[in-house]
Formats: sequence, C-alpha cells, structure tokens
Amino acid sequence: MIPALILAASLALLLAIVTREWLVLRTRVRQRGFIRRWPIPMVPIESLDPRFAPDALGPTRDVEVHFIGRGSVPVPGGTSDTEASILAAMAIGAMRMFEFGTCTGKTTYLWARNQPPGGRVTTLTLAPDQLGDYRAESGDETFALAHAKLESAFTTFLYTGTDVASQVEQLYGDSKSFDETPYRDSCDVVFVDGSHAYSYVVSDSTKALRIVKPGGVVLWHDYNSATKGVFRALNELAKEIPLMHLRGTDLVAYRRPI
Repeated sequence: MIPALILAASLALLLAIVTREWLVLRTRVRQRGFIRRWPIPMVPIESLDPRFAPDALGPTRDVEVHFIGRGSVPVPGGTSDTEASILAAMAIGAMRMFEFGTCTGKTTYLWARNQPPGGRVTTLTLAPDQLGDYRAESGDETFALAHAKLESAFTTFLYTGTDVASQVEQLYGDSKSFDETPYRDSCDVVFVDGSHAYSYVVSDSTKALRIVKPGGVVLWHDYNSATKGVFRALNELAKEIPLMHLRGTDLVAYRRPI
C-alpha cells in the first residue's frame, strides 16, 4: 500500500511539473496574458543596451560571444538560447557580476568566459545537503520547493575544471540568509534566477537592487503568468521602479540610474 501511495504522489508531482512547463511554453509563445497584457511593458532588446540593435544583416558583432546552445536538451531551470545569448553578451565589459541561483553553472560559465581579463563572477546556490535550510512561506507556490531541489542538485558545474574557474566565486547557502553587505553597489550585472517562490523572489530582488552599482543592470528570469511567484513579485516591483520585459524572452530588466 505504501509503495503505491508513493508512486501515486510521484506521478501527481510529475504531472504538475509537466503541466506547468506546458503553460510556461504557451505563455512564452504568446508573450502576453490570456485576457489582458502583462503589467510590465515589453520592449525590444536594444532598449536594454544599444549594442543589441540589429542592422540590415541582423545582430551585429557588437554582441559576439563565446556560447553554448541549449538545443533540445532539457535542463532544470535552463534559459532559452536567446536568453542565454543575451546574458552572455551582458558580460562584455562587465568586471563584477552576481547570480542568485547557480543551477548547472551555465550562465556562470558564459559570464566568466565573456568577461574582460580580471573579471569576477559570484554565484549563490543551495548545496544538496543544505535543502533543509530552505524557508518556504505562506503564499509561495506549492511546487516551488520541488523546482528548488532540482536546481540545487549539482556539486560540479559547467565551469568546473575550466581555465575560467578561477574567476568564479561559488557561494553556498539559502539566499534569504545571505548577507549582501560586502557586495553592495559593486556589480555591473546581477541575475535573479533562484527559487521562484514569491517570498524568495521578493527577498532576492531586494538584495539584487542593493548589489547592483549605479548604471548597472538587474535581470530576472521566468517572467510569465505560469510562474506565479515571479510574475506576482515583479508586477508588484514594477509599481516602484521602471522594469522592462525583453521581447521574445522571459527576461525582465532594470538599469539602475547613475
């Protein structure tokens, strides 16, 4: 009886995850709400940085980067190829970068690979043996914890053993307990892609806005109506600061005024 109940619970969780992924794909294709447009205005990528402006031939060499495509390989919490290329290009000229949510370390690696000499990437994740430190709160998505576990299962990363590994500062711990004070006002780019639970997005966003330096950029992943914690938190934040939803992606961006 007990194995049957465990199997049923596992199948129910799998069905919930598959259903959510289908909803994410559907809303990503539509790039708007089912009934009304999403609250954060959608803008072309060049609104974030003029380097992304295309010419008659398409994207220019101003955003040429070292890159690894995702293709058809499913990766927990992975960015699309478009999103990953944007993130990689944001490393051009960026000396200090910070990431909430290491996952496989792909973004970390692309950043370190495309940074100028002397650049530094700091990335924060829960280690597999720290999952007990995760602090869910009332109002968080029910399966946000399941996704957090999937994305915190790694002990080696894409950058591990590479010639840019020395540029990476790997931090472990729960982001709600993380003291961002030593990093305040220091980073050119900050990426928020940790737990998608509402309380975590709010906490990580607050710290990201303290970490980014004047003139720097904060980016968030998974802004879509199926990822309810991210969607809710960013729509609320957009009432306080001007956020941009980058067209064709699930990325939201904010550039801190100088």
